[in-house]
Amino acid sequence: MQQREPLSRPPWRQGQALWLIPVVVLIASIMVADSLLPDSVHLGPLLAVTPAIAALFAGPRMTAAIGILALLALVLAGRLRGGLATLNREVQIVSLVAITVFVVVFCLLRERGQRQLAQVRSVAEAAQRVVLRPVPPRIGPLRLASVYLAAAAGAGIGGDLYAAARIDRSTRLLIGDVRGKGLAAISDAAVLLCAFREAAHRRSGLPGLARRLEASMAREAAEWAQTEQDAAEFFVTAALAEVPDDEPVVHLVSCGHPPPLLLRDGQVLTLQVAAPAPPLGMGEVATAGHVMETFPFATGDRLVLYTDGVIEARDRSGAFYPLAERLPAWRGSDPDALVRWIRDDLLAHVGGRLPDDAAIVAVERQA
Repeated sequence: MQQREPLSRPPWRQGQALWLIPVVVLIASIMVADSLLPDSVHLGPLLAVTPAIAALFAGPRMTAAIGILALLALVLAGRLRGGLATLNREVQIVSLVAITVFVVVFCLLRERGQRQLAQVRSVAEAAQRVVLRPVPPRIGPLRLASVYLAAAAGAGIGGDLYAAARIDRSTRLLIGDVRGKGLAAISDAAVLLCAFREAAHRRSGLPGLARRLEASMAREAAEWAQTEQDAAEFFVTAALAEVPDDEPVVHLVSCGHPPPLLLRDGQVLTLQVAAPAPPLGMGEVATAGHVMETFPFATGDRLVLYTDGVIEARDRSGAFYPLAERLPAWRGSDPDALVRWIRDDLLAHVGGRLPDDAAIVAVERQA
């Protein structure tokens, strides 16, 4: 039977011996040294360091226990030196008690803040999973994998998005990038994802799907126009793909989005649509409708969809990440391993921190 991982425990229990033994030894050493030194030399004030050290690694209870232990050591050292009725010793005791109370209160406030932060993160993670669901590992004859890299520290999603839907005997994919960052971009991404999940199951072709998404974005922009100053600048670059089960092809509609890449036998092909449409939300500037183009996509081929956060990431010298040039270096057949490889290679290129959100989806056609 598979065993479950134990629940997370307080930090002082996980690495208790790493700091508890040195602290106890420090208390004992100070006590012994203070009792042996001449009356003109006092080491008792050094005991105030021990509860402060405990507060760095432990909770309020263990910190209070260390403070009490230090206080007992101070009292014992005073007795060994002839008594506690001196002003110096009384000041040391009062100071140690005050410092212990202070750090214990600090630990209590820190634990309360950590619990609140954990609760907020739990709610945020649940909301993120609802908004940006991971693509299924298998849909029809396709194997899929995705990865999301948020530029904001601690965030799980941002303005980039992706989704997959099954219709009849084909699979539809969406990848997009919302203008802007922060909570507003997440809200806009949620609107487009909801519109795609609703419209993708209709029997209209990819151009019809793009028109429905454009209409949803137009309604969203109109609703925000009265409250948001930059609502007129709201738009989303997106690429729509449809992979039929029975044909070795992929249909594409581009709305101002970077072209997908096709990896075949160690070579990379750029699936550049000849007549891309403007980004979604800018339909008023469009001079033509959404045009669908078809490209070969045979068994064993791998399709890589990505956002501009990938190819616009720069290294320290200012060079962009060369995704198309780097892909032939990958050797493997697992889409999940492919997106992880791109993620690691991208982060190595930028030195570990992305300036913009980035999303990657890999699709492999199987027999």
